[in-house]
Amino acid sequence: METESLLRVEELALKKYKIFKQSQIRYIARAMLASMFIGFGVIVAFKSGNYFYMEHSPFAYPMAAITFGAAIILIAYGGGDLFTGNTFYYTYAALRKKLKWRDVVRLWLFSYIGNIMGAAVFALLIFLTGLFTDSSVNSFLLNVVEHKMTTSASELFFRAILCNWLVCMAFFIPMSLKGDGAKMFAMMLFVFCFFISGYEHSIANMCTFAIALVLDHPGTISFPGVLHNLIPVTIGNLIGGVLLMGVMYYFVNKPFLDSEEN
Repeated sequence: METESLLRVEELALKKYKIFKQSQIRYIARAMLASMFIGFGVIVAFKSGNYFYMEHSPFAYPMAAITFGAAIILIAYGGGDLFTGNTFYYTYAALRKKLKWRDVVRLWLFSYIGNIMGAAVFALLIFLTGLFTDSSVNSFLLNVVEHKMTTSASELFFRAILCNWLVCMAFFIPMSLKGDGAKMFAMMLFVFCFFISGYEHSIANMCTFAIALVLDHPGTISFPGVLHNLIPVTIGNLIGGVLLMGVMYYFVNKPFLDSEEN
């Protein structure tokens, strides 16, 4: 039964809220860390995949999906506050009446802003290194970004719902596992599933877009293209985390949790 893990979700949400109450600046800094960790995952994924992409190999995307798992390990063990995971944590805590909904909305907003800031800072750092400027290194990333910016909003929306369902599970399932090795394997497996499936993750996208925009990019990659993607993807991620994780797990486990409290 997953009730033990749900109690940890509740504790984690309250711990995050405590940090927010102590210092909103510190909370934003933790959110910046999370998106910068995702930035590391984006770089290693697309740089690894690019070697196969340049050879027109079908292994380009699978290789990127495997190596992107580094991002979730960094967040889980290095600290950080990710908007997409928070859609689940705070919803569940609010349904359990441990948080007020107005505080939940504020926490979502501040984590999202921090994630944007972290993505921008990381993109600037990558630009200053000069390691990702050549087409022999960045062509795979730019190709993927171009497709993300030209996909229909409705398709992006539903891909985002499925994405955050899997991403939240990538944090939730390992809570019941013993040993760091098993936890990391499960996390990377779920991240591989969302990446290889072509789903849409708002924070990973904003990091990828920020990097693409500071590089020499084609005209099809633009700030309006960023908004075209991020608006439906963010809403979809929110619905995936709130309804398919927070509400669903609260509903199916409510009788068990209520009996434990009584």
